[in-house]
Amino acid sequence: MARIPRITNQQILEAARQIFLQQGFGASTLEIAQQAGISEASIFKRFSTKEELFFAAMGIPEKPQWVNELECLCGKGNLKENLIKVCFEIMEFYRQVLPQIIMVRSRGNAMPELGGKEARPMVDVKVLTAFLECEINQDRLRPCDPQTVAHILVGSVINYVFLEQMSSQVSIPTTELAIGTYLNSGVPAPEVSVFVLSLVDILWQGIAPRQD
Repeated sequence: MARIPRITNQQILEAARQIFLQQGFGASTLEIAQQAGISEASIFKRFSTKEELFFAAMGIPEKPQWVNELECLCGKGNLKENLIKVCFEIMEFYRQVLPQIIMVRSRGNAMPELGGKEARPMVDVKVLTAFLECEINQDRLRPCDPQTVAHILVGSVINYVFLEQMSSQVSIPTTELAIGTYLNSGVPAPEVSVFVLSLVDILWQGIAPRQD
């Protein structure tokens, strides 16, 4: 019969979160282990790296879900609708992680980059650039600089979330209109931010495929 662990992953993460908030990413895993009442080796039986432990403890996913979904979207569906959904998911991702990042760094604590060696926003720009290049190659977008478009989309969304966090009153205007209805496609979709709708709508006027 398998031996029942004396401590749960959640208990380890709670101990790690407490130490990381106090000392930042520079905290030793030995100290985290002592806080949790286990051996240091036990941590790495549950979490392969210190980075993995940090992101899990802080509730920050190392790879956003939208990145996985984007890999399957090229050449499929309504492109404008896809861009709206992707921008909304990028917004939700940074709404989740930015408060955590601000909390850690406001205490003078260092932390690993979300994208590994490269900052997460720059990784996001590269991922979105590759997607846009794919769509251009399939004539679903007019020829343009995909990296510039990706910078505009990712940068605008992150800036919007940052301003939300800096505001004393967080009020997010949303529309009850489904994306599909907005695009006259009749496809049901979740509610989206008015900001995202407007951002993609304005940009779409310059990148939409030319009609013969």
